[in-house]
Amino acid sequence: MKDKKILLVEDNPSDIALTQRAFRKNAISNPLIVAEDGQQALDYLFCKGEHHERDISDQPMLVLLDLKLPRIDGLEVLRQLRADPITRRIPVVILTSSSEEQDIAAGYDLGTNSYIRKPVDFNQFADVIKQLGMYWLVINQAPPRI
Repeated sequence: MKDKKILLVEDNPSDIALTQRAFRKNAISNPLIVAEDGQQALDYLFCKGEHHERDISDQPMLVLLDLKLPRIDGLEVLRQLRADPITRRIPVVILTSSSEEQDIAAGYDLGTNSYIRKPVDFNQFADVIKQLGMYWLVINQAPPRI
């Protein structure tokens, strides 16, 4: 089995660094692929643009998805992920600062597996990352790949 990669879709450099730091603090050594906007995420997932030579069967085990992204927003990324048989089973956790009910409802309507509001405090954020890693990468039985 290939490495259990995680795709982090996040445009804020501080949040990217915070996430990387939380991964290190919790000894989560899975490769963390970063897409800084929705288009980069879709290009990675569907092997387009700079990722055109990537093996499309080598999909991430988990997508951590922000909602407020440049070019293509997180909800549209989720919509396209769920519409394609190759990516529809990839677990997606919306990890965002938005706690607006319409964002939460839209995320679940489009098929997110979980919606988590980013804690402001680093130690709380690191704990969230630890729990995400434990559940999605260790405890959860991943769906079969198509």
